[in-house]
This record gives sequence, structure tokens and C-alpha cells, in this order.
Amino acid sequence: MQSLGPDNTQPGGRFSAAKASTFRIGGLGMSVLVLAFLVAVIFAANQNTVVGWFVAVISLGWLLLAAFVVFSIQRATRKAAAKLGEASNAFNAAAGRAPSSSSESTRLVSQDGESTRMRDMKLDHSFKIVQVQARVIEEQLAKGDEGDAGMVARALETITITSSNARDMIRSGGGTDEPVSGTVID
Repeated sequence: MQSLGPDNTQPGGRFSAAKASTFRIGGLGMSVLVLAFLVAVIFAANQNTVVGWFVAVISLGWLLLAAFVVFSIQRATRKAAAKLGEASNAFNAAAGRAPSSSSESTRLVSQDGESTRMRDMKLDHSFKIVQVQARVIEEQLAKGDEGDAGMVARALETITITSSNARDMIRSGGGTDEPVSGTVID
């Protein structure tokens, strides 16, 4: 199965959108506050006045407050992204799809796991549909001239569609996800 989300799942890859946005806003604001603090300290040291040191302490307070806010927002963003990832994986599991991967780690879904079990259940269901439709055809042919030709045609159409869908679910050997191909020999 293929993920519908972005293909940005490599560890160490680009930042996620939330991280990049927080980094830009936090980085710019923190830079301005650090610069203001350094300027205040330099002026206070040069002039050696109480007012200059008072301004330096106030700018340090603003710097600490901004650092607290930025780091709190980053922590909350990470927690929200983790919760969203859990909810997305739970939804995908309930829908029978492979779990989505987060931008911080890549999850490998093995062939012997849940996806194989779901595919086998779908194939089993397809074979049951084909058996039921074959029984319908047998019943209609047993009636002879009184049988419903339209019902036989619908049953054959259902068998054709179901077998085509089931065949698409079977993966060929060699590790590729392409449908099985080859020549049918009678």
C-alpha cells in the first residue's frame, strides 16, 4: 500500500512544517532579544550606572520569558504531533490500511504482519463471492429454459470483476508490488 501523505519519512531529513515554522519564529524573536540583552549589558558596563544594569536585568527577564514560551510551544507541538500520529495510525488500522509513518521515524511494515492477514481475508472473501455466483449459475442452468439469462449474465460479470480484483491483490514474487503476470495454460 502507498501512503497518501508526503514522502518525507527519512530520519534526519528536512524539518516538519510545524518545527520549521516554530524554529523560524522562535529563532528570529530569540535573536532580537539576545541582541537587546547584549546591547543593554554593554551599555551598562560602559556607563556603570544603576539604570543601565536595571535595563539589562529587564531585558534578561524578557529573554528568559521568550525562551520559556518558545520551548513550551515546541514541546506542545511535538506532543500534539505524536497524538495526531497515534490517532492517524488507529484510524488506518481500523480502516484496514497500513499505518502512516511520522516525519521523525520510519516504520517498517513486514509482509508477514497485519497487511498480509488483511489481504488474505480479502482474497478469501473474493473466492467466496466467486463460489456463490458459480452456484447461482448452476441453479439457473439446472432450470433449463426457465432459467433467468439476465441473472446468469450478472453472475458472470460479478465473477469477472471479483477475480480481477483478487488477482490485483496477489503480488508477484521477487519483492515487487506488481500484480502477477504470465500465460495461462489450459
